Amino acid sequence: MESGTLSLCATPIGNLEDISFRVLRTLKEADCIAAEDTRNSIKLLNHFEIKTPMTAYHEFNKVEKARELVSRLLKGENIALITDAGTPCISDPGEELVRQAIDAGIRVESLPGPAAFVTALTLSALSTRRFVFEAFLPTEKSNKKERKAILESLQKEERTIILYEAPHHLKKTLEDLREAFLENRALSLARELTKKHEEVLYFSLDEAIQKYREEEPRGEYVLILSGASREKKKEEAQAKWEEFSIEEHFEHYLNEGYSEKDALKQMAKDRGMRKRDVYKIIKGDVKK
Repeated sequence: MESGTLSLCATPIGNLEDISFRVLRTLKEADCIAAEDTRNSIKLLNHFEIKTPMTAYHEFNKVEKARELVSRLLKGENIALITDAGTPCISDPGEELVRQAIDAGIRVESLPGPAAFVTALTLSALSTRRFVFEAFLPTEKSNKKERKAILESLQKEERTIILYEAPHHLKKTLEDLREAFLENRALSLARELTKKHEEVLYFSLDEAIQKYREEEPRGEYVLILSGASREKKKEEAQAKWEEFSIEEHFEHYLNEGYSEKDALKQMAKDRGMRKRDVYKIIKGDVKK
């Protein structure tokens, strides 16, 4: 028997008119719809008069339920996967089902559509050429160590940074970002995207922190932050080596196993100097 198809169906993040004809057809023709929250998704299905039966697939049953759904797919059923809003598998338990389906040799298709982080990025007025999506940061309560490690890694990230955040965690996250970055970055905050009261704010981290000290955040947020400046990173790297003399710097790389040629090259890069100028300073210790 030929196995069925798992269809990842992107659903509106607010405005129901954003659903595609292809998604509507697939939801109607599927044998079953796996939904993150059936109580939420029934509103969508009722609006478009879709009668396909649903089953709950969420973070707390994703492994066991994925096995059950894969078994049904192997028997020839076609299953559509939807999340509460947006594209399945983006900051969503759907990736477990996709992984099990692929391992079982089942055909998986993704039907393009809304994704909050893409929508927010296009509205951010920040660089869209290169970006990194971190979704929700771990909370201090759930994993303080991992949260700290991620924030530290983002400090030197040159790409535009995208985060999701809940209203009750927004103030703390803004403050932690400011502390981790050691500088006031450009920031775009988007909420209620595609809905009647859509709002996109453009300011700096400091301005955002001040705003939400005076008022309570409302709604789910997408944070778009500018990446670290390459020039600033270069200056920081150069400042680090200013504590060392040229000779100590050279000796450091020799002890690390560098050849004299490679040590000079790396030193020049570290200090923002020309290789021949570094050589001239320590020529008494380096053989041509």
